[in-house]
Amino acid sequence: MKIKLQGFASDRSVLLNGVLLDPKKSQKIRNHSPDGFNWGYGGSGPAQLALAIYLELYGSQDKFPESYQDFKFREIGALPIGKDFDVEIELL
Repeated sequence: MKIKLQGFASDRSVLLNGVLLDPKKSQKIRNHSPDGFNWGYGGSGPAQLALAIYLELYGSQDKFPESYQDFKFREIGALPIGKDFDVEIELL
């Protein structure tokens, strides 16, 4: 499955396939980052984003194809820190 991600550094908002992600849904499962999403490193903001993406795509953790933390390190951490991005990612 291929996804399109767009991130905006000014407010740290992220679109997944054109739909705005809300960190609140993923924060109810695990509150890694009260400040919301971030990217470009392996910390709490990227973990919140990775969890939000996987929840949106797969619905629940028992349906995740891999750990969202692995996805965070491989894909979210590789995005340009502090900058906007527009990428397509092929998921496992």
